Amino acid sequence: MAGLTGIGTGMDIDGMVKAIVSAEQAPKEGQLKRLESKTTTQLTSLGQLKSAISTFQSALSALNSPSSFLARGVSSSESKVATATASQSAVAGSYKIEVDKLASASKVALAAIPSDVDTRLSTGTLTIKAGDKELVVEVDSSNNTLAGIRDAINSSGSAAGISATVVTDDQGSRLVLSSTRTGDGNDITVVVDDVGSEGAVSLAALGYSGPPAKPVVPAEGASEEELAAYEAAMQAFDKSGKTLATAQSARFTIDGLSVTRDTNDISDVVSGLSFELKAVGITDLNVTRDEAGVQANVKKFVDAYNVLMNYINTETKVTTVNETAAPVTGALVGDSSVRSLVNTLRSELVSPQGEGAIRALADMGITTKKDGTLEMDATKVGKAINSNFEGVAAYFTGDSGLANRVGERLKPYTDAGGILESRTDSLQATIDKVDKQKEELTTRMKALEDRLYKQYNAMDSLVAQLMSTSDSLAQLFDGMPGFVSKKD
Repeated sequence: MAGLTGIGTGMDIDGMVKAIVSAEQAPKEGQLKRLESKTTTQLTSLGQLKSAISTFQSALSALNSPSSFLARGVSSSESKVATATASQSAVAGSYKIEVDKLASASKVALAAIPSDVDTRLSTGTLTIKAGDKELVVEVDSSNNTLAGIRDAINSSGSAAGISATVVTDDQGSRLVLSSTRTGDGNDITVVVDDVGSEGAVSLAALGYSGPPAKPVVPAEGASEEELAAYEAAMQAFDKSGKTLATAQSARFTIDGLSVTRDTNDISDVVSGLSFELKAVGITDLNVTRDEAGVQANVKKFVDAYNVLMNYINTETKVTTVNETAAPVTGALVGDSSVRSLVNTLRSELVSPQGEGAIRALADMGITTKKDGTLEMDATKVGKAINSNFEGVAAYFTGDSGLANRVGERLKPYTDAGGILESRTDSLQATIDKVDKQKEELTTRMKALEDRLYKQYNAMDSLVAQLMSTSDSLAQLFDGMPGFVSKKD
């Protein structure tokens, strides 16, 4: 109805209706907007407060975990020789490791056969062993080539730790077998059951029980027959299977004590200490308490607490702008639950606990500033951890430790159905009510607008009728004999 004008009266009905509706709507609409804005700001602030508390709780959990104080660090003087890790049960100390041999796995190259890709072998069975692991490969007309046997081994050899590839050297093509099993006695052997069939090469050629002895060089003055026999033996030797790597156990000493293991990953020699041998050589492994890790956790606790306090200080502060402007107030000014939370935390942080040398945060170099945040002297904290490790651990951990006490104080605020959740639910309910009232206001204003249009249009119609009647009467009187109008 934009631009609607009364036909009978000439009035701007549309403008009048909108002005009346706007005047009626503005006070309530403004009230709802202010309430919605204030409530939304408070709801957002509470959400950020819960996030800051959650971060602080995580820092408390890290401090209250015994593993934080029982953790051990290990350094190696020669990491190229060995590296190590330590569990909580490891005893602090130093260990000298001298590695004589690394554990290794077996690798063999089977006898060379003609390198023609179409060279086929007879059929049968290959039984490949590496220690107590065994892999049986059936060779038939579908896979009786080196490539076919290689693929058959690789498709089923993972459980036995055996893999294969084909290498072509000066003597021909060889099936090269590798094992993942380290340690003495785990060398690869191949037993062949040649059932026979058409093939250029007998499958039995792939049998391997170890490298053959190298032919002895004939003595000076040997006959031509002896020299020829030697040449033939050398040719056969060159084509025969080769041991490329021998399976062997790791051999090393720890503080002079001899140790032999089938693997380079050692975890059963020193209680709580695991190390990996990497090269022949000497290294010193030093097991220490993880003091740096503890200090880092203490700093995370201080930082998380300060983030929480700084946020609360900002949201509960009233800032004066100037003498004429209204002060800027934080979203949580006057919030009793936040004030109670601050008082609870500060009370726990300053209350002495226990009977030892470390009874309060100040005893290790952590003090409270005027704004309620904490200040950490890293040097003093480090010294306290180094000189009284058990005392620092006792202060923070356990049922009566600071971390647990503060954590318990926070639960009424953060648990499901707690103070902050109840406040959040209440504020959300207020926003829901505002939304409903805005819908009701819109409905009410629409009804008012419709009513006003009807009333003004009815009035306009009536005025138009009256004016039409007036014009008709005037014309009637003008036509009557002897009637003289005033304008004449």
